Amino acid sequence: MAREKKVARPTKRSEYSIEFATVQARRGWTDLCATTRNALADAWDFLTHTPQVETPSNYRLRGQLGTITRDGKAHDRWQHKPTLKGDARIWFYVDGQTVYLEQVHTHHPNATK
Repeated sequence: MAREKKVARPTKRSEYSIEFATVQARRGWTDLCATTRNALADAWDFLTHTPQVETPSNYRLRGQLGTITRDGKAHDRWQHKPTLKGDARIWFYVDGQTVYLEQVHTHHPNATK
């Protein structure tokens, strides 16, 4: 029998799906998974259930960084901190029931310092 592949967790109808919007986000996610696996699992749960709820660790970016345009459509750009004390950041936007990971940083991005 061939080696089994991992099975992706199915989402409920009320949940959001998560997709990578960029290659950088995919690489950053992989790096972050290697360093903060448990916190990233919690981030996954948060982003699939309540990605647009403002909390101390999840909020809209401000100013020029606050909006992203994809396919001619403007979206609010959000930042999620997987850990309250860490420097990791996940930048994302929501379109319909999909959360698009745009940038995933293992350290605080210079653009928001």
